[in-house]
Amino acid sequence: MAKQYTIAPQDIRPLATGHGLCVATDLITLEGHPVGYMVREEPEDDEDSGWRFFAGSEDDRYIDNPKHFSLLDVNVLANYDQSIIPLLESPVGAAFDKGDDGVFYDVSED
Repeated sequence: MAKQYTIAPQDIRPLATGHGLCVATDLITLEGHPVGYMVREEPEDDEDSGWRFFAGSEDDRYIDNPKHFSLLDVNVLANYDQSIIPLLESPVGAAFDKGDDGVFYDVSED
């Protein structure tokens, strides 16, 4: 059964094009939660941006199930949560956690 994303493909706007692919949890794309944590890992290939997006409330059991993730264009994720856009140029190793105030805070390890 195909996943039923909360934003239809025809409603995706060009907000952050050219960044490549990313991985996001279904809490964001299927259930409509905002991005609560984002981390940029070493890309797996030329199309991969390295960005991984989480709602922030996923537990280990949820994360351990690959069926709870989608591989999408970063632009698609920007349509789900525009607050990620200013951070997309951050280098590999960057990590951001969204506070209760809705602002992302740098939690990257040096």
